[in-house]
Amino acid sequence: MFPRLFHVGSFSLPTYGLLVSIGVLLGLWISVRNSAKQGINPDDAWNLGILVVLCGIVGAKILYIVVDWGYYMSHPSEIFSLGTLQAGGVFSGGLIGAFGAAAWYIRKHRMPALGTCDAFAPGLAIGHAIGRVGCFAAGCCWGKPTHAFWGVTFSSPLAHTWVGTPLGEALEPTQLFESAIELANFFILTWMLKRRKFEGQVMGTYLILYGVARYFLEFLRDDPGRGSVFGGIMTGTQLISVGLVITGGLMWWLRSGAPKSVPAQAAH
Repeated sequence: MFPRLFHVGSFSLPTYGLLVSIGVLLGLWISVRNSAKQGINPDDAWNLGILVVLCGIVGAKILYIVVDWGYYMSHPSEIFSLGTLQAGGVFSGGLIGAFGAAAWYIRKHRMPALGTCDAFAPGLAIGHAIGRVGCFAAGCCWGKPTHAFWGVTFSSPLAHTWVGTPLGEALEPTQLFESAIELANFFILTWMLKRRKFEGQVMGTYLILYGVARYFLEFLRDDPGRGSVFGGIMTGTQLISVGLVITGGLMWWLRSGAPKSVPAQAAH
């Protein structure tokens, strides 16, 4: 759609990169702000957020390559190609990488695990919502052909060159669908954080909402790189989405009977 804002000589500014950066910074700011309100050290929250972002980017790229391993085995040089670097990666892989890094950092610095996850959940949702607008601008993560009135026709030759975007055909705007869902999740989670009844409620809700939404959005996606499992019954991303829903459900089931903890600044 509009993959590059401008270029001067050999320097160019991709729209996707700018919007992802804005999403990351806004998401981090909201997460640290929420953490402080929950009595969590803001410095620890900032450090955690930066680590989570870096590991999330790496995790998203790794899963992007893994789910399309057959192609990359035949074309190993493509792993470090511009097309692969321009592609956003698989968000589920980023989520797994981020959770792994968060678990290590939280344990090392003795932060409240579920309380910290709750504080970061709204920021994660809004950052993802903005990032998906970047996907739309770049032309990646496109949907299947459609005759519906909301179909979007991409026309940028640069998008086709960078990420293989189909041109001249109306496609499902899956990037905008997911962005809208994540924006709604942000407002729901922000509302819930102020009224939560137990630690883990907000993050558990996020995992359920996003997992369900992503599972069904996969039926509209048509870009390569998500793999297939169980003989093509579902994509690898759908399998991960099921895992997210189960994890979120377990958090609700196991923690719903636990009392809500008192934020550190309110304790005496």
